[in-house]
Amino acid sequence: MVKKLFLSLFSLVFFNLYSQNEPTNDRLDWFKDAKLGIFIHWGYYGVNGITESWSMYHKRISHADYLKQGEQFTASNYNPEQWLDLFDRIGAKYVVLTTKHHDGVALWDTKYSSLNTVKHAAAKKDLLAPFVNAVRNKGMKLGFYYSLCDWSHPDYSPVTFERIKNTKKFYPQKGQKNNSPWERFVTFNFNQLEELSAYKPDLYWFDGDWEHKAEEWKSAEIKKSLLKWNPKVIVNSRLNEYGDYKTPEQGVPIVRPEGAWEFCMTMNDNWGYFPSDTNYKPIAQITRTFVEVISTGGSLLLNIGPKPDGTIAKEQVERLEALGQWIQTHKEAVYNTEAGLPYGHFYGPTMLSKDHKKLYLCLFDAPKNYIQLKGIQTKIKSIKVLGSGENLNFERNGGAAWNNIPGILRISVPSEKSLNPYVTILEVELEKELVLYRGHGNAVELNM
Repeated sequence: MVKKLFLSLFSLVFFNLYSQNEPTNDRLDWFKDAKLGIFIHWGYYGVNGITESWSMYHKRISHADYLKQGEQFTASNYNPEQWLDLFDRIGAKYVVLTTKHHDGVALWDTKYSSLNTVKHAAAKKDLLAPFVNAVRNKGMKLGFYYSLCDWSHPDYSPVTFERIKNTKKFYPQKGQKNNSPWERFVTFNFNQLEELSAYKPDLYWFDGDWEHKAEEWKSAEIKKSLLKWNPKVIVNSRLNEYGDYKTPEQGVPIVRPEGAWEFCMTMNDNWGYFPSDTNYKPIAQITRTFVEVISTGGSLLLNIGPKPDGTIAKEQVERLEALGQWIQTHKEAVYNTEAGLPYGHFYGPTMLSKDHKKLYLCLFDAPKNYIQLKGIQTKIKSIKVLGSGENLNFERNGGAAWNNIPGILRISVPSEKSLNPYVTILEVELEKELVLYRGHGNAVELNM
């Protein structure tokens, strides 16, 4: 019996499932707490409503016709303050803007390429500087998307399409005649990154690293330079093996990535403005995806694709506003929380407050009969529905408390008016820090 009791006691653990074996990195602290970021894909591709850069790769449009879209890329109604008012209002904590996609078109007045919105587009202005100011004025974290590959650059390879003749006119290369084409291109990347680093971004979101090895990109040197220019900057996982956090895309991970991570997702099927793509995700799906991501310790980087004039499509605004309203109603479960219970305790996403004294249960659908919670060793003070404040009855059933087996907690079903149309959250307040029963189950050899 003593042996059985020892094994049972040994199976009790304080909840720290997702914090074990993770490296401490102060640079990532803000990122782990961010929960929601906004990804912005804005470029020439929105003029014709085609796939960003990849439409050239797949030869659906010629390089010449792709670049010709710049003649209608006006940014005439661009108001970054309005963008940031919206992002701040919905609860986003960071934003990531495509400063340059694979097509090579830069949104700032780079001196290393005339293929930018000042010299090549109808906009005739730097779009990055006012964006940075708007982000800083809101106190949000600033992220720069930057493509390592530049399919318009004459020294870059491989490319799958025929570039326009004399692309060298876009890329000044004084004093580099004796360098190899690849050396010139790598120098070009470093030069542009140094320009961008003058804005002191908090995050770099690289892309395209799969086209070359780390040694070719000089990824280690890039990371070293970025930290030299800004010691607090963090980098996504697309700088070969030199990233700080994981960035799964479009498909929600079934198994949680190790360490810090974010999930980036489009609202419809495309990243840029694509008016013919009306396959927008329902608000319920976006909200549930957000909950699934934060319940496993990640952040959602939700994408928008502004129009060529700088306005945001109403379908995208509606979804941002709806998600923001849900977050505002359930902010206790979103901010200052961490990944929730391991599998088996509750059949749905959960979050845990950082002091481990409140547990948040997520209901995707209206429950029947009762709500079941298993393996909670700590005594429960109260359970209520966030938003409505409705208090719910609960009772323990089964188990063997004298043998440290807590049994099942049965929670009454909320009234219909308390159920949220997207995701309902129950707040379980504990008397002390959460302690879980994680045993395999034993024979109860002594009954009380």
